[in-house]
Amino acid sequence: MTEVLLDSRGTELEISEEFAKKYRFRRTKLERPIYVRNVNGILNCVGPIVDIVEIEIFFKEHKKRILINVIGGQK
Repeated sequence: MTEVLLDSRGTELEISEEFAKKYRFRRTKLERPIYVRNVNGILNCVGPIVDIVEIEIFFKEHKKRILINVIGGQK
């Protein structure tokens, strides 16, 4: 089990390539890559999102399965 801080102001959920590798998440390839743009409109230098992971989040008495984008997996 890993404790994390979630930023509820974001429009999507992402984890880093390094975090996904460190905790050995099982990854699923996306049918099409998702291209990430920075606030200034320029494509993010880490490349597109090509994988997702499915995880369970536990908060107090609640449990939920969610999909999270893996960012930084392709440069």
